Amino acid sequence: MFKKEEFKKGSTEMTGFIGRGMSVEGKLSFEGAVRIDGRFRGELASNGTLLVGEGANVEAQIKVDTAVITGEVRGTVEATSRVELKAPGKMFGDIKTPNLIIGEGVIFDGNCIMTKKEGAVELKTARKEG
Repeated sequence: MFKKEEFKKGSTEMTGFIGRGMSVEGKLSFEGAVRIDGRFRGELASNGTLLVGEGANVEAQIKVDTAVITGEVRGTVEATSRVELKAPGKMFGDIKTPNLIIGEGVIFDGNCIMTKKEGAVELKTARKEG
């Protein structure tokens, strides 16, 4: 089970749930947080948090603020804040995010592109000459 601390600050309300034994196909958009413990195939889009539970099977193009993956995901994950892969999670596909956390025992087969977080300020260093 996911702990309350794993939700992004300000979006601790669970707004949806796809339970074990359920299978959903299509486009899903949501606010807040959604947890998937069953099967999902299609597209996921949100400015909230996606939780993929242990035993879940997701084949999707995912665009969210935060993704916490403990199940299996095949496809692409694009997160504006962070992606966290926790054991026994499996990720087969590409990840695009400013923050990536991969726990011990996770399988990740794909590529990762580290992006700048929205609103981040780029620091420049000045060289002293002479």
